[in-house]
Amino acid sequence: MRSKVKVMFSVAALLCVLSAASFAQVPYLQDFEGLAPVDGSLAADGWKIFGNVFSPTGGYLYGYGVFAAPNNIGNWCDIVSGEGGPDQESQQLVAYSDYANGDHAVGNLIEANLFQEQVIPAGATGMWYFTFDAKMGNLAGASTAIAFIKVLNPATGYSMTVFNTADMTNTPATWTGYMLTVDVTGLEGPISGNGVAHIRVFELHLC
Repeated sequence: MRSKVKVMFSVAALLCVLSAASFAQVPYLQDFEGLAPVDGSLAADGWKIFGNVFSPTGGYLYGYGVFAAPNNIGNWCDIVSGEGGPDQESQQLVAYSDYANGDHAVGNLIEANLFQEQVIPAGATGMWYFTFDAKMGNLAGASTAIAFIKVLNPATGYSMTVFNTADMTNTPATWTGYMLTVDVTGLEGPISGNGVAHIRVFELHLC
């Protein structure tokens, strides 16, 4: 049976920058300095969570969400201070496993997803960028972590059409910069008569 693991993954200076051709989309920028370390502040800023559960051999069991992200309740994610370096200011985002899921105790694998979701407007073209700073917390045991850009198509049951990742399992204990990109040209999909698709950025896999 796998023991319940505590994981800290700190992020600062999160930026989703769009090309000039994608002017209809509003960029998202967050350094977490203006978010109070109380439950509800990440949800108000648009952060969401989704969980997936797998058997000890990797078979998919079930998923749950999408929910508004909690914070500073000791589960899933927190806004903390004192983890930053010279370029990360005073507050950071930390992500954990879903400690409230009792399937930890029976050896199942919990995948905790924390993300921002954007909509790709009809006719969007060019590169979108996800840049962030990260450092290792106390990731332990057989746990793994990734950052990602994922594109989902609502017209096909939210099937995944893009999944670009950066391995966070081996990120250093010192702050390191990362960037992920996606070319959104042609990725919009029909939903309610409008050409849009959903893009999710920043995910933490914990197993």
